[in-house]
Amino acid sequence: MDPYSKLQRLQETTENMTKTIASLENDILDTLKENTELKVENQLLHEKLDKLTANQPAPETKTQSGLESLKKIYDSGYHICNMYYGSHRDTSADCMFCLDILDNFGEKKGHKEG
Repeated sequence: MDPYSKLQRLQETTENMTKTIASLENDILDTLKENTELKVENQLLHEKLDKLTANQPAPETKTQSGLESLKKIYDSGYHICNMYYGSHRDTSADCMFCLDILDNFGEKKGHKEG
């Protein structure tokens, strides 16, 4: 096989590997997003179960619990905003949309207490 053919073959192999890596990256991002959605759904189901089994829990406790859940998800490196929900985020930079949700969640809690 001549050098040009070898180079062409190597280029094709590299392109195929690049496509495979991109596909795997998309699959991982989809899995991470689904995992985050399931965590949120699980938390909501736990809250519903607690509501059904407890004797009328205080509303501020539930609000605080929901806020803490959102903070945990955000702090673990995932978006909670509707624009990028479930996507992995760079933990060295804050997302203004996610922070707005956390701020508004806290304000609603304050209105309920007042």
